[in-house]
Amino acid sequence: MKQRVLIVNKFYYPRGGDCVCTLNLERLLADRGHDVAVYSMRYPENLPSRWSGYFASPVDFSGSAKEKLRAAARTMGWGGIRSSFAGILADFKPDVVHLQNIHSYLSPRLAVMARQAGARVVWTLHDFKPVCPSYGCLRDGKPCEECFDSKTAVVRHRCMKGSLAGSVVAWLEAMRWNRRQLERNVDLFICPSEFMRGKMEKAGFDPAKLRVNCNFVGFDKMERFKTLEAPDRSSRGVYYCYVGRLSEEKGVESLLEAASKFPAVLKIAGDGPLLESLSGRYSDNNNIEFLGRRNPDEVVNLLRGARFSVMPSICYENNPLGVIESLCAGTPVVGAEIGGIPELIVPEKTGLTFESGNVDALLKALDAAYKADWDYGAIRGDALERFSADRHYRELLDIYNTHTGPSRRR
Repeated sequence: MKQRVLIVNKFYYPRGGDCVCTLNLERLLADRGHDVAVYSMRYPENLPSRWSGYFASPVDFSGSAKEKLRAAARTMGWGGIRSSFAGILADFKPDVVHLQNIHSYLSPRLAVMARQAGARVVWTLHDFKPVCPSYGCLRDGKPCEECFDSKTAVVRHRCMKGSLAGSVVAWLEAMRWNRRQLERNVDLFICPSEFMRGKMEKAGFDPAKLRVNCNFVGFDKMERFKTLEAPDRSSRGVYYCYVGRLSEEKGVESLLEAASKFPAVLKIAGDGPLLESLSGRYSDNNNIEFLGRRNPDEVVNLLRGARFSVMPSICYENNPLGVIESLCAGTPVVGAEIGGIPELIVPEKTGLTFESGNVDALLKALDAAYKADWDYGAIRGDALERFSADRHYRELLDIYNTHTGPSRRR
C-alpha cells in the first residue's frame, strides 16, 4: 500500500532551491500513486493548493516590533501553528510526515506533533540550520564550524546579519531545538550530499539517523534535457556561464575577477544583492555579460550552448541544482572544492575543480576547461540517470520504509 505523505515547507512557491525540491517531491509522490498533502505558511506568492486552508499564519522578521515578537515566538513553536497543524494531521492522517525547510517561519514543533500523532517523520536538510544557528556555516566570507561545539558563537559574532537581537533569537531557537530534541522526534534525516552527512555527524548527530539521497531534476526541465541532445563542441557558443544568485557566499566576485582576465565571454544568468554593484564595476568589460534573471527554458538553452559552467562558491554548498542541471544539459562544470560540489564532479570527465576563493587557481581551471575535448553526450547520459526522479524515488521509498529505534546518542 502506498504511504500517505504530508510534505511540510515554509513557503509553497519556487522561492529557492528548497522550495523547488518541495514542489518536485509533491509531484513525484503524486505521480507514483501516493496520497499527498502539503502544509506551509500562508504567503501572497504561494501556488494554489487544496490544503491552503490549513496553512499557518505568516510571520515577518523584518516588520514592526510587534511583528518581530510574533516571528520570534514562532521559532519556539508558538504563534498559531499548533492548531492548524493538528487539524491537517487529524484530517489527512499521514503515514509519513516529510519535513523540508521548516525552521523559524514554521518550527521543529511540527516534528514533535507528527511523532505524537503516530506518523513516521523524515526531514530533508536543505541547509545547515540544525548545526549552525545562522544556517550557512559562513562567517566573514569563510567557512566556520564554531557552533558545532558552542551555539553561543552565533551571539558573540552576531552572525544573523550583524544583529545582536537576531543572533540571540537564533541562539534561543538552537537551544530549544537542540540535537537531542531533533533526534528524539525525527526517524531519519535525509542529507542531499555526503558532505552534509559528514558535517551532521561531526556535530554529534547519530550516524544511524542520517541517510544520503541526492536531489533530482524537476520534471519539466528533465523532459527538456531528455528531448534535446547535448550539442558537440563545434555547435556550442564561444562562451561559458554562471547560473545562480549574485551574492557574497556564491563566490561571484572571485569569478568576475578571474573572468576579467580570461579571453572568453562569461554569461551570467541570475540576480541578487550584488547585481547592481558588480554590473556597474564590470560594465566596460566586453568579456562579461549580465543577463539578469532568466526563465527555465532560457536557462536550459544557455547551459546547452556553453562550453562549460562555473560554480565558484565560497560557502558550504549542499547539493547545488546549478551543478546538477548543467551536467544534465551535457555541460561540464568548473566547481569550487567546497561543500558538496566536488562529489558531483568526476575530474577530467564531467568537469574540473579548483581551490575555493583562489582566483589564480580558478583562472587555470577556466583555461583548462575551455581547451578540453569534453564528451558532452556522455556527460548528459550519465547525469540523466544519476539525477533522475526514478533513482530518487527508489531511495526515498527505502527511507520511508526503514524503521529505526531511538538514537544511540543521548
